[in-house]
Amino acid sequence: MLEHMLGRTFPKASGLLSLLPLLLASASAFAQTAPAQTPTVRPPAAERTLCASTFVAEKLWYWQRRLNLKDWNISVLVARADSLKPKTLGNIHWDSDKKTAVIRVMDPADYEMPDRAMLDDMEFTVVHELIHLELSPMLSKFARNEANRREEEHTVNQMADALLKLKRGE
Repeated sequence: MLEHMLGRTFPKASGLLSLLPLLLASASAFAQTAPAQTPTVRPPAAERTLCASTFVAEKLWYWQRRLNLKDWNISVLVARADSLKPKTLGNIHWDSDKKTAVIRVMDPADYEMPDRAMLDDMEFTVVHELIHLELSPMLSKFARNEANRREEEHTVNQMADALLKLKRGE
């Protein structure tokens, strides 16, 4: 009955039926298949370091202006963890007389967190170190010890966190 309907009512349809297996075979060759659980491929370490360097340089430019440190010549470098003090993510060294400073931020190769969180942390480090620089004239008058150093770090962390939350609209 099907042959009767297709062959007589639609003469070209019977030819299409003979081509149907060929059409289905060729269509499946072009069909897109979902990839099997492919792991996320990260760019090479050198490329990640270069991207991080660009990112922190942009953040330095923004925050240096935001914190009114435009008269300072500040640079930022990406540094491996073994060149930083243990349990730190960065540091800053400055020369008040020359108004120069260098911020070091931990290299992406030493982070063990997702990229977005890593970049947020790097920005936090830049802001944190700039706040140290801003506070340096006032704090240089005091004798430094472990107790007041911990208090300074806590205060600088709170200030950096508050500034970043304001910027992000949190």
